[in-house]
Amino acid sequence: MKSALSYSLARVFRALRNFGGNRNGNVAMVVAFCLVPMLVAVGASFDYIRSYNARQRMQSDLDAALIAAVKQINNTADTEALKRKVADWFHAQVESNYTLGAINIDTSNHNITATASGTVPTTFMKIANIDTVDVSVSSAVKGPATAYLNVYIVIDTSPSMLLAATTAGQAAMYSGIKCQFACHTGDSHTIGKKTYANNYDYSTDKKIKLRADVAGDAVRDVLDMVDQSDKSHERIKVGLYSLGDTLTEALSPTLSTDTARNRLADQSYGLTSATSTAATYFDVSLATLKKKVGAGGDGTSAASPLKLVLLLTDGVQSQREWVTNGSNYWPKVAPLNPAWCAPLKNQSNTMAVLYTEYLPITTDWGYNATVGATMASANWKSTWGGTMDSGVSTSITRRDYIPYALAGCASSKSLFISAASSTEITSGLSALFNQYLSSVRLTQ
Repeated sequence: MKSALSYSLARVFRALRNFGGNRNGNVAMVVAFCLVPMLVAVGASFDYIRSYNARQRMQSDLDAALIAAVKQINNTADTEALKRKVADWFHAQVESNYTLGAINIDTSNHNITATASGTVPTTFMKIANIDTVDVSVSSAVKGPATAYLNVYIVIDTSPSMLLAATTAGQAAMYSGIKCQFACHTGDSHTIGKKTYANNYDYSTDKKIKLRADVAGDAVRDVLDMVDQSDKSHERIKVGLYSLGDTLTEALSPTLSTDTARNRLADQSYGLTSATSTAATYFDVSLATLKKKVGAGGDGTSAASPLKLVLLLTDGVQSQREWVTNGSNYWPKVAPLNPAWCAPLKNQSNTMAVLYTEYLPITTDWGYNATVGATMASANWKSTWGGTMDSGVSTSITRRDYIPYALAGCASSKSLFISAASSTEITSGLSALFNQYLSSVRLTQ
């Protein structure tokens, strides 16, 4: 018995010695010992990404709920009702295991703050007995998005706005009278047995829509948006202005969008394609506009409205005075100087600019000698006091530099839109107005 036991123990000890000396066994043991923490580490990364994405969605949903709520802050004095709306908007978007925390509403300063929290179930981290990860977010929104507001719509009425609005229209104009512009001045044209006093009469007879007509359509779309944003017509006033060799007020700011529509359609107010000015003096017109608009307020009352200027223009400054270019004489034509917009912005007004793109007409000698010529030949600094954007070559054409100048005129790059076609012009102005109405600021 003892001999057998001794033999068995000897076999066990020998097996243990062999296992200890086996390298493959050591690797297996090391892998076995490391496998669990490796899985936990990899799983933690995976679960962390899931929780991060969940937190981002929660933040976005909370921001959206507060932005929607702040638009109603002027329409109710019942803060509890507004809190319920925040909760409804939030829970309509998020997962059921997210909880909305404290909501604070300051109606006098148009501020809403809120917090939200929730848990995200884990997958791999369950190995370490971690079943959920807590996530929380906070948000603060400052309005007002529905404050008292004056909108000053300024329409460029220069001859270049009488360009046919579509490629087909331009082709029809050129085919008929060898000019794409429907100018009110110039020679008469006899086509067949019919004589037209000027280009505009021809475009009217052929029912060719001009860019000035499209500008009117764009303004009407904005008026429709005002009706939707201020259904009671108590907060948003609209004024209409034409810009050419001077600034003309067609309508001082009014709560009546119907009055604005009537003025817009009435030829006697100079906002239709039936009339145009001989030149565009932005330096003169914008200085006059500054006085008309006055200083902007904080939007908390009718006596202190926010003020938005919507400028529709092709951005070309022109003057009857002529300058010498070698043996030739050309009118002073160049992009506007964005510095002329600064006085309006400096008195707490917001400038939004829709560039009704000056389409190249390389077959026209007048275009090639002015807008199609280089910025260097325009002598922009000495003639108009302009300073070109750094990094932009003076060999750029004046036409191609217009977007730089108009973007500098706007209060921010996001409040500048370039539109080439008739549909882009119409939708562009609406987009600028809608963007301004929605421009509440996330403060946290």
